[in-house]
Amino acid sequence: MPVKKLTDSFLLSIYRFIKFDFSLLFLSTLKWLLLSALLGGIVGSASALFLETLNLATNWREEHLWIIAFLPLAGLVIGLAYHYLGKDVVKGNNLLIEELQSPKKVIPLIMAPLIFAGTIITHLFGGSAGREGTAVQIGGAFADQFTKIFKLKPRDRKIILICGISAGFASVFGTPLAGAVFGLEVFVVGSILYGAILPSFITAIIADYVCRMWGVGHTHYSIFAVPEMGTVNLLLSLGAGIIFGLVARSFSALNHFISSLFSRIKYAPLRPFAGGFVLTLIIYLLGTTRYIGLGIPVISESFTQQEPYCTFLIKLFLTALTLGAGFKGGEVTPLFFIGATLGSFLSFFIPLPFGLLAGMGFVAVFAGAANTPLACIFMGVELFGVSSGIYIAVACVTAYLFSGHTGIYRSQSIGSPKHLLLKRDQFLR
Repeated sequence: MPVKKLTDSFLLSIYRFIKFDFSLLFLSTLKWLLLSALLGGIVGSASALFLETLNLATNWREEHLWIIAFLPLAGLVIGLAYHYLGKDVVKGNNLLIEELQSPKKVIPLIMAPLIFAGTIITHLFGGSAGREGTAVQIGGAFADQFTKIFKLKPRDRKIILICGISAGFASVFGTPLAGAVFGLEVFVVGSILYGAILPSFITAIIADYVCRMWGVGHTHYSIFAVPEMGTVNLLLSLGAGIIFGLVARSFSALNHFISSLFSRIKYAPLRPFAGGFVLTLIIYLLGTTRYIGLGIPVISESFTQQEPYCTFLIKLFLTALTLGAGFKGGEVTPLFFIGATLGSFLSFFIPLPFGLLAGMGFVAVFAGAANTPLACIFMGVELFGVSSGIYIAVACVTAYLFSGHTGIYRSQSIGSPKHLLLKRDQFLR
């Protein structure tokens, strides 16, 4: 082909791109920038309100420990609220994942106030739960209202739901990069919807910014010693990652087992009522509030001193019991607690700094339980810095692999099996 024809063909391609493709991309980007800014502002503000209310509830409980005796009644209130007002949203995060996979109907907005109130009540009266599930459900519920308001098409609805999830996660933990990737990664194991990557990141960044703009701070953790990576340290990191993955698998299995156990109580509101009695008795016998609520002080402590083996085991059981019985909240911060204290304990046997092991466990147990290794790697780097990034990545990926096809979100489908030796079931067990 003559040079002139090649040149003309090239120029024609550029012209067509500028005239058609670029215009479409520009308009699409502008649309998602506006939607993301609006959604990020709403979810970031809601997360700020939630975090401040949660802090007030936690502080009040610690100053009035007698309130823990009323945990069964608190469970009954939560159970009744969901039984009579929130049957359509009782699945929580799993409902969001199901709607992402097989859209059926717009998520009722009542999900947001119910999970907000349910989580605050759980923490106020002494349950062991987290906050991620709350923020994610608030984000998802608000996001899906955009489907009705702006008459979004099915593909756009999936993207806006991912944005809501990303915004909730990013703003509640102060980790916008991890939040964005979490929204993209959580609904299908081994697969990411790249078509949503720009809106997800924009929404997560804006939600985090707005939350901080309201004056809400986040807990900071520091890893003080990071040795140079070598063959021995790589093997030690792999070994630690295997343990983190097995513990993540144990938490998921115990959570599902306790949930199945309480499901034998036919009248749903009585499940958290009965669970509240068991929790109150255990807390009384322990004689400490160290293991209830978020457990942020213990998480911080694990970075500065070695923790005994029982710390992570008690938190694991109490959280599985709290959530399995029907109390509300998230799993993630308790998983941070379990992972950080487990890593700190492992320093008795694994010759790595306990602060580093605590940081590795902090994100790796969550990676294995939620099946979101990339989000957890980003979170580790955002929270602890780049210097520990290789250790964080090795621990997260290994934990993800060794947690098997289990997870805290039963509605996750398996897009790509973790290993060919693992049976490719459609959904997690």
